[in-house]
Amino acid sequence: MAEVEIYSSLMCPFCWRAKSLLKKKGVAFAEIGVDGRPDMRREMSKRAGGNHLVPQIFVDGAAIGGLDELA
Repeated sequence: MAEVEIYSSLMCPFCWRAKSLLKKKGVAFAEIGVDGRPDMRREMSKRAGGNHLVPQIFVDGAAIGGLDELA
């Protein structure tokens, strides 16, 4: 099965929707919170080709984008 990672923020409704969709589909994922963690946000942005908005979703290490791309 693919390894799914999602960078998220507690206050982000798009993050909640993305996680809900993954759960509904039965897809296990690792959540990486960026709230109050500028180091994690920098890592996310670097991995996502400069994109700094959450959620950022990765499948097997490849950036797929956010909620729209996931859906």
